Amino acid sequence: MAAPRLRSITDSDSPSLKESFRAWKSLPRFFREIFRASPALFSANLLCRLLKGLTPVVLLWVGKLIIDEIVRLMQTSGLDLENWEAMQGLWTYVGLELLIALVADLLNRAVTLTDGLLGDRYSNDSSERIILKTRELTMAQLEDPVFYDKLERARMETNRRVSLMSNVLSQVESLLSIGSLIAGLIYFEPWLIVLLAISILPAFINELKFSSDRYSLARSWTSERRELDYLRYIGANNRTAQEVKLFGLTDFIAGRFRKLAWEYYKLTRRLAIRQSLFGALFNILGILAYYGAYVLIILRTIGGVLTLGELTFLSGSFNRLQSQMQMLFSRFTRISESALYLQDYFDFLDLEPEAQGTGDVALPDKIREGFEFRDVYFTYPEGKAPVLDGLSFKLKAGEKMAFVGQNGAGKTTLIKLILRFYEPTSGSILLDGIDIRRFDKEAYRARFGVIFQDYFRYEFTLRENIAVGNIGALSEEERIREAARKSLADSVIAEMTDGLDQQLGRRFARGQDLSGGQWQKVALARAYMKNADVMILDEPTASLDARAEYEVFERFMALTQERTSIIISHRFSTVRMADRIMVLESGKLVSLGTHEELMEQGGLYADLFTLQAAGYQ
Repeated sequence: MAAPRLRSITDSDSPSLKESFRAWKSLPRFFREIFRASPALFSANLLCRLLKGLTPVVLLWVGKLIIDEIVRLMQTSGLDLENWEAMQGLWTYVGLELLIALVADLLNRAVTLTDGLLGDRYSNDSSERIILKTRELTMAQLEDPVFYDKLERARMETNRRVSLMSNVLSQVESLLSIGSLIAGLIYFEPWLIVLLAISILPAFINELKFSSDRYSLARSWTSERRELDYLRYIGANNRTAQEVKLFGLTDFIAGRFRKLAWEYYKLTRRLAIRQSLFGALFNILGILAYYGAYVLIILRTIGGVLTLGELTFLSGSFNRLQSQMQMLFSRFTRISESALYLQDYFDFLDLEPEAQGTGDVALPDKIREGFEFRDVYFTYPEGKAPVLDGLSFKLKAGEKMAFVGQNGAGKTTLIKLILRFYEPTSGSILLDGIDIRRFDKEAYRARFGVIFQDYFRYEFTLRENIAVGNIGALSEEERIREAARKSLADSVIAEMTDGLDQQLGRRFARGQDLSGGQWQKVALARAYMKNADVMILDEPTASLDARAEYEVFERFMALTQERTSIIISHRFSTVRMADRIMVLESGKLVSLGTHEELMEQGGLYADLFTLQAAGYQ
């Protein structure tokens, strides 16, 4: 983990107002996704919001009618509560206002309910879309830090997208409400619109400016925030607790976290203070404009231009309008900010998918000749030196070949090229004389059974952990048990209280963790879940003792008769079981032959074998 990169926002980080508005172009696509998540919930939510948007002006208008009716009664027959005929109009208006208030409350509850349900549906759908998208991406993309930041922003901003949905729908509701209130002001007193604009627009521009600054800060510090999350994880986690305690790393991790968090806090504090100061200044202007409008309404009423009911309607409308407009503009800036994050999400979804191969050649039903590497060179993206340097060899059909070499020799990279996680920088890899790039990638990979050195320990049930090797066979218990028997994981199943249904790991309730050797047997079972043409074991037995490893490989050799197999191991006692052994050094083929042939030749293999054998004497 690199040292923290402490920096502030630069002009290049900050999106312009034009870019902020351009991000709104993503909203139509966004709402098409939301509508697809649940057409019924979306339609119900929008209808309720439209009806709710009209209730403020209707309530104010009915309130005006009530006050004018009271004034009329006081000036004519008086307020005689026993005179039903005279009071009928007043009580009708009161009953109407009560009914509208009840309907408004029901509409508000319906909006809240459908907001929550629709948000959950969309959140689930978008998260699933992100997971599925990663299937199309290359290992080079997934291992690129810049790309990973993009993935992180798309993955972590799910809640922001849900709030964006609610904000945009609320904006539609507010616009309808504001439009009806403005119509009332224009009808009675057009000058109030000018005062309203003076009270609102400066604060809106201020909010828009600072929303782009907040986005810039969050975007430019994506890597650092990810590092903060990582430090939180390793500083307080049961998986790292042993080493943290043993090596006394607590103060180091806490200090590193404190330094990086403090730099981020200083930037956010500076931004928050500036926003608060400017916000206070513009808010004073808004308050002065409001009271100017209030004075104007009072003078008009005293002059007899407006009735008392109209005074109440206009003052209430202006007050409600100012509040609604402030919310509208504040929400507008939040939408602009969230739309920038939304663009990150769509940028991720729009990444060019991994080419699946031309697909112009069908895979052979059975491997007859085997694989051939022809002058293969490979350099990792952003790398300088080639990891594989002009590699040429043949792996015959049904042959069991071991790859041997010191760390960094290129053994695992070779596996990644065979599996098409990466494509050769130059040269070609052939299967039965055909370039593997001409096969459909998914169909090609389905012919392999693989267990990697850095296999993942899924905190699923034991059944699911084995079935991930061929997840389509999850319901086939006999097949799962047979794979477990082949890998010796049947002994692990026998020790579990719930057998195959035992929850593994400590993350969830009733979970049980396994020893390194037990996990390795479970992982090995995944390779046996497929009736694969090619089996690859990349350091699969590192957690097993020498006797257990020998037994695993002995079973592997017996169970994979007539199947093409590749083995990577640092233990020469098991490597010698292979038909042929290929020795790599710095990405180059040093020698290739049987154990006996390589020992006779001397060289790197014989040296390594002799060194390891001496360690057992």
